Amino acid sequence: MRWINVVWLGLLAAGSAAHAGELAPLPKLKLDQARIAVAGLSSGAYMATQAQLAYPEIFPAAALVAGGPYGCAGGKLDVALSACMKGVPAPDVAALVSRAALRSAAGEIGALKDLAHARVYLLHGKDDKVVAPLVAESAARFYEQLRDGTAGLKTLQVHDDGERVFAHNLPIAVSGDDCDKSVTPYLGRCGFDAAGEIFNQLYGKPAHAASEPKGELRRFDQNAFRPGGSDALLAAEGYVYLPPSCLAGKSCGLLVAFHGCKQNADAVGEAFVKDAGFNRWADVYGVAVLYPQTRASMAPLNPQACWDWWGYSGADYDSRHGVQLRWLMGVMSALGMPPRH
Repeated sequence: MRWINVVWLGLLAAGSAAHAGELAPLPKLKLDQARIAVAGLSSGAYMATQAQLAYPEIFPAAALVAGGPYGCAGGKLDVALSACMKGVPAPDVAALVSRAALRSAAGEIGALKDLAHARVYLLHGKDDKVVAPLVAESAARFYEQLRDGTAGLKTLQVHDDGERVFAHNLPIAVSGDDCDKSVTPYLGRCGFDAAGEIFNQLYGKPAHAASEPKGELRRFDQNAFRPGGSDALLAAEGYVYLPPSCLAGKSCGLLVAFHGCKQNADAVGEAFVKDAGFNRWADVYGVAVLYPQTRASMAPLNPQACWDWWGYSGADYDSRHGVQLRWLMGVMSALGMPPRH
């Protein structure tokens, strides 16, 4: 069926197979509010930009890999599948910027002034056949037009990294024969350490090179954070990686890493949460990594476990009222984020 084949959005996801045993509660970390960031691949990139625009005061930094501009789908699946993936027609960036300003003024998303010192890193491959390079470039243009057309945002930093040759995947440091393909688990062996570059762009240059991760990768109960009991259409379990320094009670940053479609735990096991490269850099920077997990469903129609960037969870999916974003705020509060005022 056409909907089954296309709704996925090839938009990658993270891995995590459920294991037997009790799930420990999330630890209360000594979170450094200045070092909280969000990143995502494909549908996860769309989710990451939604998180940053909804809560710019919380996410001063974002990395978007193979994703398009905020608000692109406008709650319409047909637009998501055409303009926001294939770039036909091209996303109307100026209209999307104007719409974001209106939504900010209405309180549906955060105050745009809080993006004044934000950093946005946009990475996409020239050989991407799932999300067209034109769409990813539109995401960069969105932030640039937002910066140039909004008072007080001249210091918003936008880095568009779109000249690398790879397909629809997250490049990892090892080399192999799948860099030009979009195949499970969507970690392309391209000889380019995308995770390391994401940390560099969001947190600054590393103090030293990364080695094998020495912290703890833990599973946690995602259903415990259903906002007001509402189903956020997520998997029963998620993951969090805790570097040794965070476990020792030192000041700790936080990176929320959203997988893409067909890359969630049920689909690829722990490939994304263990092999994407984030954990070893997390040790270097003293940054915990939260790996939320989606679930596939037929009602609402999301058979490939994408994050909601077109409205399957409700019309307010990309606002502060969206159930998946409200769920995320609950998890971050549990991890030690101070209450918002």
